[in-house]
Amino acid sequence: MDDKLLKHFSKIHALTDEEISAIDETMSSKQYKKGTVLLKEGQTSTEAYFVLEGVIRQYYIIDGEEKTTDFFSDEQWVVSLNSIHVNSPSTHYLECCTDCIVLVGNSEKGEELFTKYPNLGLISRKLMENVFAEQQAKIEAFTINTPLIRYQNLLKSRPDLFQRIPQYQIASYIGVTAESLSRIRKRLVTKSKK
Repeated sequence: MDDKLLKHFSKIHALTDEEISAIDETMSSKQYKKGTVLLKEGQTSTEAYFVLEGVIRQYYIIDGEEKTTDFFSDEQWVVSLNSIHVNSPSTHYLECCTDCIVLVGNSEKGEELFTKYPNLGLISRKLMENVFAEQQAKIEAFTINTPLIRYQNLLKSRPDLFQRIPQYQIASYIGVTAESLSRIRKRLVTKSKK
């Protein structure tokens, strides 16, 4: 098993050698080129991804325009919750913004693991609770904050994204046009010079 994933799981609960071996047998490492679409609207996904390297973007297409709703990078889980837990077709897309290396797990194999190793079921539940809490915090921040504050928060919390993805995707993520993002950036530069 990859050290990053082992450390990630170990933050929640220690794993036995047998559990590590079982996880290793059910997850595979895959490389994807920039631009690869992992999931399209209308597809049903049974896979979860753990990002080892790279950035994956989640977006919707509304009236022909892409609306970015999340970025997943190193040591983050990418799970299409509707597809995996409700078995519904996806309403969004998942696309590699950069070349990516990910560990891929399958929900059916995961269920078998959880039955055989209850500790892994506990870890999975805790991971999903963390994912839900992060999503709730993002929704609240998007609802409450102005685009300027969203931009500043993203700059503080995920500065790596600004070197790895195009500005128009960041603009979409904070809910503005590329032109508005340019004005926000100019305003911050002017403010910092005062």
